[in-house]
Amino acid sequence: MKPSTTAFAIATLGIALFSCMDALMKGLTLAIGAYNTLLWRNLAGVAISGVLFLATRTAWPARAVMRVHLIRGSVSAVMAVTFFWGLARVPMAQAVALAFIAPLIALFLAAVLLKEHVGRAAIIASLLAIAGVGIILAGQARAELGHEALLGTISILTSAVCYAYNIILMRQQAQLAGPIEIAFFQSVIVAGILAFAAPWLAVVPALGHVPAIAGAALLAVGSLLLLSWAYARGEASYLAPTEYTSFLWASLLGWLVFGETVSLFTLAGAALIIIGCVIAARRRPVPISNVEAAL
Repeated sequence: MKPSTTAFAIATLGIALFSCMDALMKGLTLAIGAYNTLLWRNLAGVAISGVLFLATRTAWPARAVMRVHLIRGSVSAVMAVTFFWGLARVPMAQAVALAFIAPLIALFLAAVLLKEHVGRAAIIASLLAIAGVGIILAGQARAELGHEALLGTISILTSAVCYAYNIILMRQQAQLAGPIEIAFFQSVIVAGILAFAAPWLAVVPALGHVPAIAGAALLAVGSLLLLSWAYARGEASYLAPTEYTSFLWASLLGWLVFGETVSLFTLAGAALIIIGCVIAARRRPVPISNVEAAL
């Protein structure tokens, strides 16, 4: 298997773990709220990734690397809060379908920030994606899901913009640090940011929620490790389409765990968004062998 193909496969596995985490997180968010779910999951993630960080005796990052950790951690905090707050208010498959605009936005950001080439097909892809979002919103209105669902949709679209930038930061970060370091500082920084509101919002979860929190933390750390490894070896615009597999997981887990069904509007909208992203992202991957050698 070619290095670029291996990176794609590893990224796909990372998305699968992330999707399973989403299901646990939705259940926890419904039970204890988005803030407490994220706070305690990230604190658990600090403990898990901290053990790995200390065990590998990874050196403390240089100032330039720490700056990237801080930026991505800050963006991730906003991204996570807005996504999981929205996820508690809309079906999983619909939430993930809306979040699919992130890889497309990432293509444009990659052109600006990473100087990766994006052709005019991205314009056509953008129009398709916008149409897809419109169809999903039309289906939401037809189903009369209510004001809360509309607010949830807006929150998820906000998260998608943050996630687009997060994809670019993931690529930059993976070129500067190893997967364990990235997972550790991601957990520490997000937990630190959330902790500022702890005196007013934090509530110690019931014992019955601990297994789900620990499970979500393990899945989050595992996903971060896999995605960090993959993004160190493949271009952001090449790996971004692995996000599309999360729709299959969201549809399955939403049905199995929460009894959610996928509407034709969601399917049609997701199809248009995916087609748009695939059109924009079709290109020959460029191996990044020098990065692999440095990690």
